[in-house]
Amino acid sequence: MSVVIIGGHDRMVCRYKQLCKQYKCKAKVFTQMSARLKDQIGSPDLIVVFTNTVSHKMTKCALCEAQRAQSQLVRCHTSSSNALEKILEEHAC
Repeated sequence: MSVVIIGGHDRMVCRYKQLCKQYKCKAKVFTQMSARLKDQIGSPDLIVVFTNTVSHKMTKCALCEAQRAQSQLVRCHTSSSNALEKILEEHAC
């Protein structure tokens, strides 16, 4: 299963990837808006948007890509590792 995480804290990127690896998921994490974010997202199985730490522009881009790729989209207000773990328990198992 492939997971794209939009938002979150820069220092938590390694922790997010470790959690995804525990659930046997490949992860891409984008904490900052890049010029080609739309092209870099690809077509994952799950897109997680941490709404508290992300810009509206990144959120809109994630929504458009989720519709295009027919991926599941999960919005979460907190960007903690516990929140991500709960999301992965629900969707990756």
